[in-house]
Amino acid sequence: MLFRWFESLIDPFKEPADTMPPRPVGRFYLFYLRQVWPMFVAVLVVGFFVSIIEVSLFAFIGRLVDMAKVAEGAAFFRQHGRELMWMAFVALIARPVFNSLHDLLVNQAIVPNVTARIRWQNHRYVIRQSLSFFQNDFAGRIANRIMQTGSSLRESAVQIVDAIWYVAIYTGSAIVMFAKADAWLAAPLVLWLLLYVATLAFFIPRTRQRSWKASEARSKLMGRIVDGYSNVLTLKLFAHTRREEIYVAEALHEQVDKTRAMTRQTTAMDATITTLNGFLIVGTSGLALWLWSHGQVTVGAIALSTGLVIRINNMSGWIMWVVNGIFENIGTVQDGMETIAQPRTVQDAPDAMPLAVTRGDVRFQDIHFHYGKAGGVIAGLDLTVHAGEKIGLVGPSGAGKSTLVNVLLRLYDLEGGRILIDGQDIARVTQESLRSQIGVVTQDTSLLHRSIRDNLLYGRPDATEAQIAEAVRKARADEFIPTLSDGEGRQGYDAYVGERGVKLSGGQRQRIAIARVLLKDAPILVLDEATSALDSEAEAAIQESLDLLMQGKTVIAIAHRLSTIARMDRLVVLDRGRIVESGTHAQLIAHGGLYARLWERQTGGFVAAEDALA
Repeated sequence: MLFRWFESLIDPFKEPADTMPPRPVGRFYLFYLRQVWPMFVAVLVVGFFVSIIEVSLFAFIGRLVDMAKVAEGAAFFRQHGRELMWMAFVALIARPVFNSLHDLLVNQAIVPNVTARIRWQNHRYVIRQSLSFFQNDFAGRIANRIMQTGSSLRESAVQIVDAIWYVAIYTGSAIVMFAKADAWLAAPLVLWLLLYVATLAFFIPRTRQRSWKASEARSKLMGRIVDGYSNVLTLKLFAHTRREEIYVAEALHEQVDKTRAMTRQTTAMDATITTLNGFLIVGTSGLALWLWSHGQVTVGAIALSTGLVIRINNMSGWIMWVVNGIFENIGTVQDGMETIAQPRTVQDAPDAMPLAVTRGDVRFQDIHFHYGKAGGVIAGLDLTVHAGEKIGLVGPSGAGKSTLVNVLLRLYDLEGGRILIDGQDIARVTQESLRSQIGVVTQDTSLLHRSIRDNLLYGRPDATEAQIAEAVRKARADEFIPTLSDGEGRQGYDAYVGERGVKLSGGQRQRIAIARVLLKDAPILVLDEATSALDSEAEAAIQESLDLLMQGKTVIAIAHRLSTIARMDRLVVLDRGRIVESGTHAQLIAHGGLYARLWERQTGGFVAAEDALA
């Protein structure tokens, strides 16, 4: 019950304002820590009492020596009973209580929940990044940075809070107690403290910089490894296992070099601190003995000073590793920040409203888009797709067909012009509502590494079993789904499909994708090479399902196999980002232009074309 109460103090899934995490690294830390500042204040307060108790135990040792020296044995407990009871209370009750409270706050409230909250909020921000963000980086490196940033930020914050009181209380109280016994006794500790701070000031910035480089190299290595695993079929088909080993070895070599550069600083700092600590122990103990020999301090002062400097010696090593760990973690956070704290290139307008589709009319008005490159992919294109009309986009590779679909889905923002759906500018509506009204079957069909059912429910999360079964039947996927199984023994709809659906054939993946869009039942439909993975027999088998799917919808279809779109209401021929021809199949064949030449180059489509014309 106690554990659960502390674990409930922080909600790991609290959602902040959907804004970019700030830079630089200090503001990045503050962005997350201010959300849970009461917990860190509590740890700071409890840490103060923990430190005071630890120091008081050493003070008790000196006090016990002095009491034992002057008291008579038979009267010792009678004379000092109250003070001894207080010492016992501190050691047996206060110390365990405050240490346990500290551990509960850190281990139950902060460690799991703050780490999870930072990861959750980073994931929420990054998952809404534009398509180009993910195309320009390794998926494995992005995931690695999100995971390690959460743990490193939390760990360094806790270490800073813990170190504050240990440094302040131990060194401060030690100086006070030494000076109280004799002012000269505090001199070695003051000198050591100055040299200790100077050592940290010299080494820590260098360690932080090299830690950042080591973390960056580690993320690069992770990205290369995951990239190879994700494309293992390509690796094997081209027999490039050795090439892949070399590719990863290069990143591993870089990571080892950067880690060695960091650990050299750590080793040098450790050697310097250990030497300083030796001088502190010898200097303080020797000075205490010399002062005692001259009658200036008591035996208790010798016990106190010697015991405390040995404790400070141990503590200084701990502080060194803590401070080093803090800046190593800060370097890791800084590396993660480079990926996480990036502005989104495609964002909803502040006053964006949900898209309301009543008819399904789509208009491209003088649109320009170049992927940020010189030269035009699409330049000044105008196109109207009337509600319920079915058009086919035709053209050679690079003509701009898929780009037109990408800007319609607002995967990229236009550089000029606008796109209207039922009179609503898609740049002024929410991205989620826009994409929820458009069903898409792409040529590169990738499924989530989840069950068949989960993949289908992506189309409509609230679909019933009957609706799922109907969509699967229409997509002709009911023939193979019952036969599926995975390594965990799951079968049928519960079977997992592997990463990107690799356990299914191309045709099977395409049928699942079509069933998913059938479930979605959006008023606007985009078919980007929807049947490219199917052989002629399979394509013919689901053509009826596609016809049913297209009924009553506005359809934009792309196909290199022209026979699959010859029956569309209108064909729009693109070349170099411009519309060069438009009309029915028969009109374009008669025209004898680019479409007719493309048609002539293809074989096996004449029967389908004649059927379409008939």
